[in-house]
Amino acid sequence: MRVIFAGTPAVAVPALAAVAASRHELVAVVTRPDAPAGRGRGLQRSPVGAWADEHGVEVLTPARPREPEFLNRLRELAPDCVPVVAYGALVPPVALEIPRHGWVNLHFSLLPAWRGAAPVQHAVLHGDELTGASVFQLEEGLDTGPVYGTLTDEIRPADTSGDLLARLADSGSGLLVAVLDALEDGTARAEPQPADGVSLAPKLTVEDARVRWADPAFAVDRRIRACTPAPGPWTTFRDERVKLGPVTPAPDGPDLKPGELLVEKARVLAGTATVPVRLGEVRAAGKRAMPATDWARGVRVATGEEFA
Repeated sequence: MRVIFAGTPAVAVPALAAVAASRHELVAVVTRPDAPAGRGRGLQRSPVGAWADEHGVEVLTPARPREPEFLNRLRELAPDCVPVVAYGALVPPVALEIPRHGWVNLHFSLLPAWRGAAPVQHAVLHGDELTGASVFQLEEGLDTGPVYGTLTDEIRPADTSGDLLARLADSGSGLLVAVLDALEDGTARAEPQPADGVSLAPKLTVEDARVRWADPAFAVDRRIRACTPAPGPWTTFRDERVKLGPVTPAPDGPDLKPGELLVEKARVLAGTATVPVRLGEVRAAGKRAMPATDWARGVRVATGEEFA
């Protein structure tokens, strides 16, 4: 089949590479327009666009996929299918109808659970033990289309969203190619999503990433892992924001008030509503990330000082 790949961030690149290496003909990619990035805020190609440039593949960057110029080029390229991974823009019905097999989306949850922009983060935040990926037919609704295939993956106790997303991006790329193969062979069957079990996964904000020390230790741990690497878990110390790496509940620790810090020889503890947590890395504003013990020695944490 002739395919055009739609995607934008780095998490989409494994699937793009898998599609390019498959039996299907990759004729172009669709990605979000170049955007300001870095300290100089210069325009930068998306990871998907950069991969396509490197491999000599045509890149389409419509500001909106309903633009007449984009739709005309899509018709000229005449794709049989458009596989999608984290494209980042709503695709109008007029574009969905151009490929004879439509647009098929690789989504990182077991639909209908966690429809939306941040399925992996919400799975970690809410303590799910099992997640996975789904390939479904894109339609107007938010991740509501019928599902061609799924895979499952266990969420490990120390998984951050970044860890889990990287695994699903790799395994999901094989699932996406298998669905494309089945569409070409005429063996693909899409099953409607069940009406029960629907949950939504909106993008996590910077405020969502603020640690709530009055939560139980397991919830503090989940929030920090869910927001790693983005939007980045944080708290405040002496009225300045500090970023935190993953923590570990410490049931052997002493009773501490929520947010209260205790510096020991080999570890730094912070209080929660239940047992304390052991801090991993800490990154103060304008500084590099460092082990919590080094940070505590550097700022000379006093007895009774707290995160807020």
